[in-house]
Amino acid sequence: MASEPVARAVAEEVARWGGMKQTGVSLRYMMEFGARPTERNLLLSAQFLHKELPIRIARRALDLDSLPFGLSRKPAVLKVRDWYLDSFRDIRYFPEVRNRDDEHAFTQMIKMIRVRHTNVVPTMALGVQQLKKDLGGTKAFPAGIDEIHQFLDRFYMSRIGIRMLIDQFMSSCQELHEKEKKTEERELFCFPCSDLKILPKIGLISTRLSPMLVARQASEDARAICMREYGSTPDVNIYGDPDFTFPYVTPHLHLMMFELVKNSLRAVQERFMDSDKHAPPIRIIVADGAEDVTIKISDEGGGIPRSGLPRIFTYLYSTAEHPPDLDGHNEGVTMAGYGYGLPISRLYARYFGGDLQIISMEGYGTDAYLHLSRLGDSEEPLP
Repeated sequence: MASEPVARAVAEEVARWGGMKQTGVSLRYMMEFGARPTERNLLLSAQFLHKELPIRIARRALDLDSLPFGLSRKPAVLKVRDWYLDSFRDIRYFPEVRNRDDEHAFTQMIKMIRVRHTNVVPTMALGVQQLKKDLGGTKAFPAGIDEIHQFLDRFYMSRIGIRMLIDQFMSSCQELHEKEKKTEERELFCFPCSDLKILPKIGLISTRLSPMLVARQASEDARAICMREYGSTPDVNIYGDPDFTFPYVTPHLHLMMFELVKNSLRAVQERFMDSDKHAPPIRIIVADGAEDVTIKISDEGGGIPRSGLPRIFTYLYSTAEHPPDLDGHNEGVTMAGYGYGLPISRLYARYFGGDLQIISMEGYGTDAYLHLSRLGDSEEPLP
């Protein structure tokens, strides 16, 4: 591997594992497997991660070392590559998971890996911003720059999958240990066991997620930021069935909704900031279809020129003049300053078979359509 020296044995091992086939999982499988966490299921999950994670991590390490335009040599990108190599070594050197003690030790190691990768998105963003500066901004992209966008799509989609598998495993571990503790308390105090039933949450997956509630929470978070930056904020009106629920990952939906509402608030606020007219509200509509749950976010913020629409899902384009420094803050907020919000939100939607579409009417406003697959059968789109 190029750039910083990497031990030959490690490079060969990374190349070998990076050539192996990945195994995708579906939302339905994660729910069914994690519905009743048992020691046996956790052991099987640990064994699966022990084999699957090195493959996914190795593929990304190989990608990070072979990027065009010198991106692989940027200090920030080298730092991310080293994180991936360290995590690959940690998992590969960990012995086979055979029993409960092995699973506990494996869980602790996985927690360390998760912490190590906390700042991957903003750190990669620093490297990309440096490349953009070297290329002279956003108006002089050379031929072949699409390769960078395709890599980043693969890289961030893979990261979503890795974190989903790790977080789901860790949540199941926590649920099992809490269940065991409650069972011991019942046995000790002779409490009835009638309330031992499947909870509305399986790991990270909410079995009865209310999109109306998540939309309201994400909107309030976005309005708080708008109020902080501008001193005022448009209203957000939400329409739909408040009793409707479906299985989905709450943090994923919150991140996507937050980004879309934040963009709409900013557009409306800036358009009407110096106007005598009252800023019109953002409108959110939640529709329950047979295949998809669709959430539409509409604003009257002036829209996006048709020539600019192809750029909104690219990683080298941002309307922020001065991206924030890497300071370890919440990833969802940090990445927004780099123009990463929309492309990464679309990846989150696509991870479980959905999509994100932006339709603009220049001179009036923008409609964002967030499609979420409610069937849960589609497997991860493995890059």
